[in-house]
Amino acid sequence: MPQAKVKKGQEKAEKTGFDVGDYVVYPMHGVGQINAVQKQDILGKKTRCYILDISASKMKVMIPVDKAETIGIRPIIKKKDVKKVLDLLKKDEMDTEEDWKIRYQNNMTKIKSGDIYSVAEVCRNLYKRARDKELSLMERRLYESAYNLVSSEIAISREISMEEAGNLISEVLS
Repeated sequence: MPQAKVKKGQEKAEKTGFDVGDYVVYPMHGVGQINAVQKQDILGKKTRCYILDISASKMKVMIPVDKAETIGIRPIIKKKDVKKVLDLLKKDEMDTEEDWKIRYQNNMTKIKSGDIYSVAEVCRNLYKRARDKELSLMERRLYESAYNLVSSEIAISREISMEEAGNLISEVLS
């Protein structure tokens, strides 16, 4: 993965856990790349922050280094773990909760966790539910979100395009 150069005014991220150029997952938003680690003035206090570009939404995010773990920022999965995600997508298990409001809330909680396996579970369950019954608009959006989160992480991990990752997921789900 390409390493960005540290510009003047930026600090090296030696003790932060992540370095400039690292790809990380920001729960609910997806994969992003750390472009800088800088001191920012937040509420009158100098705070070290990751400057993160979220590729899928073209969003730029500033995350205080000391809050990154609490927020759920984590490294992307290793290439070898992609198979575990794909195996989970293949399973026949499905969420049996009939009340869509409870099901939606459970799925939203899983996506907010940022855990790739929980997000993949939501993707699989909603895909399978959609084969039997039409999903509500909110659940369809949740499915699309889970699908995009999983495919973006697989794409970066396997160093393939988003389209290739999407095709891989669609193939496994069908």
